[in-house]
Amino acid sequence: MSDANAPGGPSAEAKGLPTIDVNEYGGKKDGVKQSTNRRLFMQLLVFRVPPGGRSGPDTVAEELGTVLRSHRIAGIVYADAVDPRSVGLLTWSEDPAHFVKRVRPLFNELPFSHVELREDYAMLGRSYSTGHEPELEWTLLRRPVENVSNESYPWHVWYPLRRKGTFAKLEPIDQSHILREHAALGIAYGQQELAHDVRLACHGIDAGDNEFIIGLVGKDLHPLSHLVQAMRKTRQTSEFIEKMGPFFVGYVVARSSGE
Repeated sequence: MSDANAPGGPSAEAKGLPTIDVNEYGGKKDGVKQSTNRRLFMQLLVFRVPPGGRSGPDTVAEELGTVLRSHRIAGIVYADAVDPRSVGLLTWSEDPAHFVKRVRPLFNELPFSHVELREDYAMLGRSYSTGHEPELEWTLLRRPVENVSNESYPWHVWYPLRRKGTFAKLEPIDQSHILREHAALGIAYGQQELAHDVRLACHGIDAGDNEFIIGLVGKDLHPLSHLVQAMRKTRQTSEFIEKMGPFFVGYVVARSSGE
């Protein structure tokens, strides 16, 4: 045990250490800046159904939806639009242990016990705030679920990304201008019902050392691709993105509200 943690030991402030604040912050509401220590975790698993089994990929996807509903696990089941033998599973919870205690055991059940997990597409992230959200808890806890659960949006694209270290060295005002340009483009697509996003942070919990996971959802696939293309012209993407992808393109085939 360090001196700072020992009973009667000096505080972090007394030792000259920084004060650690893990809360999420939003804009002011009723004159008070919003804050919370709640956030939503979302996990995407993609697996291939090998040929020769008793069930094909479409049957496995349908059965997975049934299992989610019977276990009251909230989630989305995807048909992989690129690999005809692959299926995707998106689940979420405020408690990250949910993925170990409730989602993981599903893969011990037939026909899921014989599928081949695709590690390159496994994604796990947490919702986060920018500090300006007018409705903080809705943004963190409900907005991501509402977007992925909307039956009008069957097409979902998920991908991780990592920014260059030079972005972190910019002055906060410069970072703000760069992010505002990027966000304005996304808002424009959203207002025209072309694409809606889910933004997750994954620092330290991503196998590929990525920093963020982005989900794009919409009625049609083309606008989601168009948005990614348009984003390439922003300063953030053109100058400060080190790595993007791989991209998972899923079509929703089953949903479970978890109730």
